[in-house]
Amino acid sequence: MHGDPMSAAFDPGDDAPVYIISVAAQLAGLHPQTLRTYDRMGLVSPGQPAGQGRQRRYSLRDVLALREVQRLSQEEGVNLSGIKRILELDRELRRHRQHLAEMTAELTQLRMELESTRAVAARLAGLLRSRSGGGQLVPVHGTGRAAAGPGSPPPIGQRELPAAASLTELDND
Repeated sequence: MHGDPMSAAFDPGDDAPVYIISVAAQLAGLHPQTLRTYDRMGLVSPGQPAGQGRQRRYSLRDVLALREVQRLSQEEGVNLSGIKRILELDRELRRHRQHLAEMTAELTQLRMELESTRAVAARLAGLLRSRSGGGQLVPVHGTGRAAAGPGSPPPIGQRELPAAASLTELDND
């Protein structure tokens, strides 16, 4: 049952080191000595589980990588040095994709925050205009408008607020 919160706590995931070398070799269709060779060469290395004296274990992702090493070697004729480079590039690509996904999520969040801020600013500006009744505007920062052409809006940070409105009045709405 996938939706069960109790089973989620026991789901090891693709990167959990759970398979001893004999089981990983059997799952990958290889001899255990081949896995040791691949480990020494740095092609696919098992993880070290917590606790000293415990056997190193392979994850599901490791088993899939072992199968890919075998496929590239047997079916594609790629030598082990080439396979090592392919695996390195694959790991790098996964890292970049993960980073891109994180940056995309952050950008989406920032866009939502910007739109929310703009909506609040527009509402506040409307409230200030309705309360000012055409009253005198007071600069928020600096000395008022920067040197700009006639009719151009003031730069951000130099926008003016009506003198008649106060923040406490706005909070009472």
